[in-house]
Amino acid sequence: MRIALFEPEIAGNVGAIMRLGACLGVPVDLIEPMGFAWDDRRVRRTAMDYIDHVDVSRHDGFDAFRGVTPGRLVLFTTKGRSSLYDFRFDAGDVLIFGKESGGVPPHVAEQCDAALRIPLRREARSFNLATSAALAVGEALRQTGKLPQ
Repeated sequence: MRIALFEPEIAGNVGAIMRLGACLGVPVDLIEPMGFAWDDRRVRRTAMDYIDHVDVSRHDGFDAFRGVTPGRLVLFTTKGRSSLYDFRFDAGDVLIFGKESGGVPPHVAEQCDAALRIPLRREARSFNLATSAALAVGEALRQTGKLPQ
């Protein structure tokens, strides 16, 4: 299981997701370009000392990411028709999340094996990126029996 962030724009979200990855033992892939200058201080502020306990890989674009990252791509998007709670996850899945302002472009979405949504009230548009990742990874790890004990 992996978390992939497509062109993330907010350093605090990346830090929070790195902390999530450290706590749950899930590697994090950062697909560049990012919307902020990579600076360990900015990310470390949110990830704190957990940053030293997560496997982070940075990729120079989506094609570079796919060239070295095997597994089924499971996209989380507000446009998904299926709920993450109705989906059957595999231990080798890569859970991919788009940039905060606009998700992923069509050419990335087309390469994904599934497009899932996280159910929420009609009055709301979407969850924060880090919250979405936590809900998705928690459910995927629960289903596959890989939650830490």
